Amino acid sequence: MNPAENYIVSKPEPWRTILMELQAIIKHTIPNIEEQYKWHLPFYKVDGKMCCFLNFRKTFVDVGFINGIHIAIHKDHLVAGEKRKTLRSLRYYSLEDIDVAVLQDILHAAVALHKNK
Repeated sequence: MNPAENYIVSKPEPWRTILMELQAIIKHTIPNIEEQYKWHLPFYKVDGKMCCFLNFRKTFVDVGFINGIHIAIHKDHLVAGEKRKTLRSLRYYSLEDIDVAVLQDILHAAVALHKNK
């Protein structure tokens, strides 16, 4: 098991299940995405550029988007918080909170941002 997978399976339930579901959606949505472990978190890169990451935070799970401020869709779902300048995230408190279509739309938008830079 790689360090990113260790991070996910080491978390308590229900967070482990949420992280596993998010990981599966990310990998299924962007087949060429590369999973790495950086700054003690699972990070996902496309063409060598960081796209997003997973982060367990005691009472929720974040899917963080590095340049999320530039994502023009589903802004009502993206959270700034914690004095973030450019980073935005989707925040999940339960497995039922995951709206796969919204996550996939934002993943595609995040990848498009990196390809246009």
